[in-house]
Amino acid sequence: MIPHVIDTDVLVVGAGGAGCRAAIEASEHNVQVTLITKDLLGKAHTSMAEGGINAALGNVDSQDNWEIHGKDTCSGGAYLNNQELVEILVTQAPERVMDLENYGAVFSRTPEGLIAQRPFGHQTYRRTCYVGDRTGSEILSTLVEEIRRRDIDVHDEIFATSLLVTHRRAAGITGINVRTGETMVYRAKATIIASGGAGRVYEVTTNAAADVGSGYAMAYKAGVELVDMEQFQFHPTSVAFPEAARGQLVTEGVRGEGGILLNKHGERFMKKYNPKLTDLAGRDEVARCIATEIREGRGNEHDAVYLDVSYIPARIIETRLPTMLKDFLDLGVDIREEPMEVSPSAHHAMGGIKIDRNGGTNVQGLYAAGEAAGGVHGGNRLGGNALADINVFGAIAGESAAAFAETREMPRLPKNQIAKENRRIREPLKRESGVTHFAAVKELRKLMWDKVGIYRNRESLTEALTRIEEMQKKVWPTITVENKSTRYNNEWINTLELSDMLLVAEMIARPALLREESRGAHFRTDFPKTNNDAWFKNIILVQRNGAMQLRPAPVVVTKWPPPWISSSAS
Repeated sequence: MIPHVIDTDVLVVGAGGAGCRAAIEASEHNVQVTLITKDLLGKAHTSMAEGGINAALGNVDSQDNWEIHGKDTCSGGAYLNNQELVEILVTQAPERVMDLENYGAVFSRTPEGLIAQRPFGHQTYRRTCYVGDRTGSEILSTLVEEIRRRDIDVHDEIFATSLLVTHRRAAGITGINVRTGETMVYRAKATIIASGGAGRVYEVTTNAAADVGSGYAMAYKAGVELVDMEQFQFHPTSVAFPEAARGQLVTEGVRGEGGILLNKHGERFMKKYNPKLTDLAGRDEVARCIATEIREGRGNEHDAVYLDVSYIPARIIETRLPTMLKDFLDLGVDIREEPMEVSPSAHHAMGGIKIDRNGGTNVQGLYAAGEAAGGVHGGNRLGGNALADINVFGAIAGESAAAFAETREMPRLPKNQIAKENRRIREPLKRESGVTHFAAVKELRKLMWDKVGIYRNRESLTEALTRIEEMQKKVWPTITVENKSTRYNNEWINTLELSDMLLVAEMIARPALLREESRGAHFRTDFPKTNNDAWFKNIILVQRNGAMQLRPAPVVVTKWPPPWISSSAS
């Protein structure tokens, strides 16, 4: 028996910034658009992005342009970026910012009334447009209001569990109605995965609770190619103390406004590591430097360093960093008078579903956007490029999916796949004995933090993979759900998320073991140098015959050659 089936032309999975922008763009065409979200509309990780959105407007530094933005993006990404995608990002970002203004977003302004722009890490000019330190919240609320204005069909509290594919074409998804526990099938002519990242596979993370990587897991199981999954960004600055707030993001905007990093001796240590860019070096570099200071005993008693803005005039802090001021006041710290205690935290997946210039994948009718997609950011994402990414590629995926849907018939449903998935998701409810997911989730997150974190090596990665495989084969099959009700059963949903998390953890660790060098956010203590001769390559990951296959592919350079190529060519 087939569960409840809902038909639509374009199905968007995920209602963060990328999903909302995709739905808005798709609605411009003569198609029916349905947007589903695991949470409630407006409750997405995009709202937690604080610092800003990059666009080469030249409002503050008139010398800035899209080519310099592209060069910064590729050099910051260790040149692993898909340069075709980068060119699209940097050329279209200004127009997407104007879209946001037209939808009603209110940006901070210069005295002349232009959109204000602040400096961010590894950027040649000031190009990060902002709304104080709550830019993501402003952008998401603006997109949500546009969704409502257009009366786009939104289905809240739908947990997507698998991607349906028939004859190498996407046919929609299976899911669970969290309110009722009913199995749902959304059949679609075109499907967009915009389900966000996977920071929750790590013990310490800035990410929202929903960011467990389910989009990656669904795509992988359906034979979709992924890329650069070993490249996981650790934000340099998150709250280290008090313990209750550990991992909470401290925006790069703090350093953009002049905040400085100090070790326990009061030394401004970034001058030692990067005398030119100091505290605004790339995120991967700053995170490693902070971790090194702590590892070598120059952190404080809370395994943290200090981020100080107390020398900046109070009015600047109050007007440009109001959220940071309030958040730390709630923690008993007045950042106008004393420093913050910070340390790195898992933050952003640079890797993800492999997309082309149209947001398409190797499965016909399937598109991806935002953090669910890989290729744009290479080995390290620049701060401010994520909010640009979700708007640029969200719009592209929406337009491409709508154009595809306009010329296609509704696909046939793979009934056997639906029945198999329905049995899988309900199996934990049927087990009368076993263990609950709580201990397994805690163990996995600590394992990833300790063994597949900022510093990695063959021993730690092998140990992590061995335990992940054991948990997949021996622990997951014994997981039971004590609460047998299916209505609003978070224990059941979180149990199913554990299955996705184990798969995503493997997708991060396995290519990390294969890449025997250090590049971008991937740092191997046993291979600390970058090996351009052997590893100037992306790692493509795909499921074949039930096994995870990895395929290194040379990076294609189209516009911004890395220095070792340009110097050798000259």
